[in-house]
This record gives sequence, structure tokens and C-alpha cells, in this order.
Amino acid sequence: MEIKLPLEELIEQVLAELKRLKYAHNTMNGYCLLCKKILAFAKEENEIYFSEKLGIDFLKNDYNCTVNYYKEAMPKNVRHAIRIIRILGDYQLHGVIIRRIVKKASYIKPPQFQSILTSYEKECEINNYSKRGLRTRLQRLFFFIDYLDCREIQNFNDITPEVISDYVKTIFPYHEKSISAILTTLRVFLRFLYLNSYTKNDLSIIVPKQKKYYYPSIPSTWKEDEVRQILESIDRGNPTGKRDYAIILLVAKLGIRAGDIKNMKLSDLNWNSKSIVITQEKTKNINTYPILNDIGWAIIDYLKNARPITSSPYIFIRMKAPYEAFGKEANMYNIISKYIRIAGITVPNGKRHGLHSLRHSLASGLLEQGTPLPIISEILGHLNAKSTSIYIHTGIEGLRACALDPEEVS
Repeated sequence: MEIKLPLEELIEQVLAELKRLKYAHNTMNGYCLLCKKILAFAKEENEIYFSEKLGIDFLKNDYNCTVNYYKEAMPKNVRHAIRIIRILGDYQLHGVIIRRIVKKASYIKPPQFQSILTSYEKECEINNYSKRGLRTRLQRLFFFIDYLDCREIQNFNDITPEVISDYVKTIFPYHEKSISAILTTLRVFLRFLYLNSYTKNDLSIIVPKQKKYYYPSIPSTWKEDEVRQILESIDRGNPTGKRDYAIILLVAKLGIRAGDIKNMKLSDLNWNSKSIVITQEKTKNINTYPILNDIGWAIIDYLKNARPITSSPYIFIRMKAPYEAFGKEANMYNIISKYIRIAGITVPNGKRHGLHSLRHSLASGLLEQGTPLPIISEILGHLNAKSTSIYIHTGIEGLRACALDPEEVS
């Protein structure tokens, strides 16, 4: 829905729409000033209409900014200028202002879609989506709902192929994995609308599909010595250290996900059989893990000498009042990052170093020892063998063993 308006008229409509959306007074003043600068620059360049090239040239001329703001981090002093450039481009292309993607604590559903969205949430819960998976799915969907609301669409039957096409254009700057996830979410939701007679036509078949092979990013891993350094850096003489040591051991030696450690209850410990039995949050599968000697003593030390007195059924809790389980959003990233810093380990730029990286390290170590992929998959609790196969890329020694000897070939 490309609206080719003269720049001056485009700016006038954009500012009016920002005002309608109740943007803050100070923000409006800043955008008005930036629009005047853009208009003056366009006149100098003898440009009547807005274009992406004009926006890029403006940023380079006035702010010496040459970053690809769709793929690179935006410099702090240029963020507002980049934002108004993107607003102008979005409005010219779609006729609406695309809201920035931000996590909302509590999403307010547009009234015209409220009942159907609530029905969809219930459908997802019936299908046993994990809480985390459902939250992520709905977050992606709400961006589409916001887009429909901005286009003043009042009924799902008013969605046309053109509307879907225009929305898809708004997500092209994202990473291809994000694009794939967004398109899948959209396709599933539109299929739900059709199957439940909320729409006359099956709009899901209109959503484009990515023709991409499955190739997840190679996971970040730690060397065995680095894992040992991290564990040795933990002060096990204080209560927090005792807790953190047990948590890191569970991830490093058993590969248990951080979310499952958060949800682990005292009743999951079976000391007679020396096992931990949990229902995985992500897959809903029941997994049994052995209580290895060092893990068992670490848990006992924490329970007897460190865990605050509390009625909470969860094993691992916060060490400051109120003594409760970790929050839903807590990823426990600070636990490992703290000890990486204390151990003096340098983390290269771009390397992920959350608790999940210890799972990757365990898998890579098992692969180096010749453990078959199906067994590694079972240990990590993967539903799909493809998820485990990515660790082949981290088994350098194993790959070397597969290499051909050039002299032997000749």
C-alpha cells in the first residue's frame, strides 16, 4: 500500500498520526525539529519525495552516521533521527506507523479482537504449550494485531492478501530465524481463525514460506579447564556460593536446563534411588537424572547449611527476603557471569556465556568421547535429533578423525 506523497505532506500526516497515538509532548517536539531538518536537507538535494536513500544521506550528512540501522546497533546520539527516518519510510510504504518491538508487561488487546484472542490463548493452553512458549508466541502475534489496529481493521474478515503482504514487508529487517518464527506464528493463528469460522477464507495459505534449510547457529562452548576454573572460583563458604555451586554442577554435569532447575522441587529428589525425576518445562517429557556423588553432596550442603527457612516447595530459592522461588523471567544469567568474571576468564565478543552454554559444553564433551548422538539427545532432553546434530560442528577432534589423508587418496 505504497502512498507516494510529497515529503512535506508526508511529514504533516506522520506528525498528525503521532499526535493521535498520544506520543509524549517532548518526543513530538524532537520529531518536529528533526522533520524540519530532513525537509531542509531534501530541498538542498532537490528531492520532492522521501526515499530510503534520502534518509541514509541525511544521517550521513547531518550526523556522520553510516551504520546499517536495520542490522547494527544504533549510536545513542542518532537514535531519534534514525527512528524518524524509519517512521517516514514505514508510513510511506504502509500508511501506518509501525510500533517499536518492546516487551509489554501486560498487553491490552484491541476491543474488536479481544474475545477471539482470548479464545486463541485458551486453545494454546489446551494444546499444552509451555508457559514460556505461549508467552513468546503471543508476543509475536500481538505485533500483527497492533498492525491491524493501526490499519483500522475492525474484523478479521477484513484482512486481505494485500494486508498480509504489507505486514510481511515490515519484518524483513529481522534475522531470518525471527522471520521464520513470526511467519509460523501468523500462519498458525490465521489457520485457527478459519477452522473456528472466524474468517470465511483460509488466509494461512497466503502467508509466504521461507525456503531455508535447517541450520541453527553453532553453540558457544567452554573448555574443560574453563568449566573447572568457574567451579573453583565459587566461594562455597557462604550460603549463596553453596547454592550457585549446586546449580552450576547440575547444568555442567547433567545438562539440565535453567528453567527446569528453577522449577525443581524437593519432592523431585529421590535419595533412595539416587535420582532426580522432573517434567521438562520445554518438552513436557519426564526425565530421570542420576544424583552423582559431587552433585549429591553439593545439594546436601546447600539444603543443610545454606537454604533459608521457608515453606517454598522449590529447591533453589532467592537468598534475600522474601525467600521464594526465582521469578518467571529469571534466566539466572548473573549466576554464571559472576563466576566467569571472578575466575578471570576472558569472554570473546559475540560469545554467549549464559548457563545454557554449559549444556553445550557437556554435549560437545560427550561427542569428543565418542558418545552417539541419540544418547546425547536423550541426556539433553531434545525432541528432535536435528537439535543435537549441531554439536557435530563443535567436535573438532571428531572432525579431524574423519578427514582424508591427501597422500592416501593420491
